[in-house]
Amino acid sequence: MKLFIGIFSLILFFGGSVNAQSKKKKSKKEATQQYAPSSRDAWSYDDVASSKKNKKQGKTKSPKKQKDLIEEFHQRMKDNAKKYSKRERQMKKPQYSDPSYFGHKKKPKKRKPGKKKFCKECKLVH
Repeated sequence: MKLFIGIFSLILFFGGSVNAQSKKKKSKKEATQQYAPSSRDAWSYDDVASSKKNKKQGKTKSPKKQKDLIEEFHQRMKDNAKKYSKRERQMKKPQYSDPSYFGHKKKPKKRKPGKKKFCKECKLVH
């Protein structure tokens, strides 16, 4: 009887230690939490999955013709020229060209020496 109890206890002991070392199956909830994006991760599981899908599908768009690309380039150049001319007109305004404005929209008032105030905008007393 003692021999039977001893063998039974050994089987339970070694069986328990083997199960303790084996990997546990993860539920769906735990598996999704493992790949959930966080601020510490440089990448997320979704990024990897989407890049794999794109590789499998391949290129679906047809390449643009050279003529279309040239037209887009000329349109961009026209838009940029318009933007730069507008900036140049803005810089001619006294707010930007007159040094007495100190970066203010309206010219700061000239006050008497006893009544000067500290300006939060330019951090000068005027």
